[in-house]
Amino acid sequence: MKNLIHILVVTMACLLLPTTTFASTEDVAKTCNYTQEEGENPDLQTMNCLLTETALNYDVPPEIVKAIAEGESGDWRHFDENGDVIITEDNGIGIMQITDQEDYDEDRLKTDILYNIKTGVEILDDMYERTDLPTINDNHRDFLEHWYFAIMAYNGTKPINSPIVQETGERNTDAYQEKILNIVEDYSLVELEPLSFTPDEFDYDPDSDENIDFVTTDYQFDQPLTKTKHKFEEGQPVTATTSINIRTNPTTDSAQVGTLKAGDVATISGPFEYDDVASKKNHFVWYPVELNDGTTGYAASSYLTFKFSDVPAGHYAEKAIQYLAERDILSGIGNGKFGLNQELTRWQAVLLLNRANDVSTTNRPDLGFTDIDEDYLYYDNIAAAVEENYFSGYENNTFRPNITLTRAEMASTLQRIYQFPGKYQSLPFSDVPSGKWYTDAVTNLYHAGITVGVTESEFGPSQTITREQFAVFLARSINENFSLEVGETFLSEFEMRGNRLYDSDGDSFARYTGKNEHSNYDEAYFTEVDTVRDPKKREAFAEFVIEKGFPMEKDELVEQIKNKESINADKYKFYQIIPPQDRTPETTTYKAEWK
Repeated sequence: MKNLIHILVVTMACLLLPTTTFASTEDVAKTCNYTQEEGENPDLQTMNCLLTETALNYDVPPEIVKAIAEGESGDWRHFDENGDVIITEDNGIGIMQITDQEDYDEDRLKTDILYNIKTGVEILDDMYERTDLPTINDNHRDFLEHWYFAIMAYNGTKPINSPIVQETGERNTDAYQEKILNIVEDYSLVELEPLSFTPDEFDYDPDSDENIDFVTTDYQFDQPLTKTKHKFEEGQPVTATTSINIRTNPTTDSAQVGTLKAGDVATISGPFEYDDVASKKNHFVWYPVELNDGTTGYAASSYLTFKFSDVPAGHYAEKAIQYLAERDILSGIGNGKFGLNQELTRWQAVLLLNRANDVSTTNRPDLGFTDIDEDYLYYDNIAAAVEENYFSGYENNTFRPNITLTRAEMASTLQRIYQFPGKYQSLPFSDVPSGKWYTDAVTNLYHAGITVGVTESEFGPSQTITREQFAVFLARSINENFSLEVGETFLSEFEMRGNRLYDSDGDSFARYTGKNEHSNYDEAYFTEVDTVRDPKKREAFAEFVIEKGFPMEKDELVEQIKNKESINADKYKFYQIIPPQDRTPETTTYKAEWK
């Protein structure tokens, strides 16, 4: 098979059409350099092309279509070894196993491979648009996991395909959609996020052939899901999910010319291509890339993911930014850049929060603001955010979309939206006095692990917030996996004052007693935990104890710490790894390295 290059042509005529226009099967055949031969299956990479191009025409992730074709026919076959079309016992026809043939040409389904593929993709697309199936997150079509219920419906929403086995409450690994997604992982070489379901979300009689009744119709999953790897564009910065080899040609059979390490940035330099070796059944494609050192070659699409070119590897906000980008909550400032260190404006915050919370912008009231009207680019988003009480205007009836957001405003806005519990009173910040309009919000965000100060003792309420700072705060607000534990700064640093060990908030957790005559380590006792009033901090300290595995009876100690019970100083102790001879003056901050 000749080397095939994916070509996307957008004409002015297409831009003017009010409805979506799909390429014909003839166009797909031309792109894939394919001519139908009676009773013959095309080589595997030509079939890869036919499936991929048809899927993209319908805005369906090609990984899903290719996995269904593999699961239905095995080895992407339409004809058997005798040249006869494959027809199963349930009268499923061809590579996509079309069983509902009423609206299609049955003879053509048997003889025309591309028509069979097109029919299967249309059916899958119809399943995705069904209003009686559950949706996942914002139902964006590019995320593979979002097609979970459409894949199920392609085979049937019968009890046999329930995500959960009703009798045992366990995941139904024999469900059709589970098998198809396993194929996606095996052949497209991507790692999908497992979706968490419970038995009470699916109502059905396991002994009946009636369809499942979906109790939950809208799922919201916090984990970063997986975007199709077939939509990277020329000039787009990408990184690798793991260290990968860059090849001279689009196949693993070619020589290695370089390496793209996880976190390093490369640039897509053209449209994807199919494997040079026609007999390979990999479901992925190859992208031409250019590394930072100027090396050019090909990278397998499976391991590529979008990355902002101005966010360096290891940056404190990198994971939060990537998480929000993968959920289509933020998209950067263009040219592959995030806009690191740029201040965040009010209209930008509006867009991020609306996207994060799936806020509809339709049918919103007239705001009546004097500085923006309905012609303003982000008017609908601002109107929605104001009506949802995310934001409000100013006293002179203006919204001021272009002014920057302060840290106090950020705290107040996030508190209004996410309603963090308000059971804590103490704060380590001297610049957040009681009674201010933002005091309660800062207090709640601090104790919820959403924010820390600009220093140990200052929050900086009037300081403007940068795009990366807000990304971190937003990620922590919508996904607890990003949130800090109160006292997390103490878990990484301690300070000796006199003979006591303090965290960065000024709470003492231990009393230092000097060098142990039987070891090279300083010795200290958990005698000061009683003085720590914040229960969440005590719990965080207890988890730290578990993680580090101190030489102690951990379970009893942890329970005492959590409940603020009296600590037996003779029973529990820890050892500091830093030998006494290496210690600096006692006011020095010590890293938390323990034995």
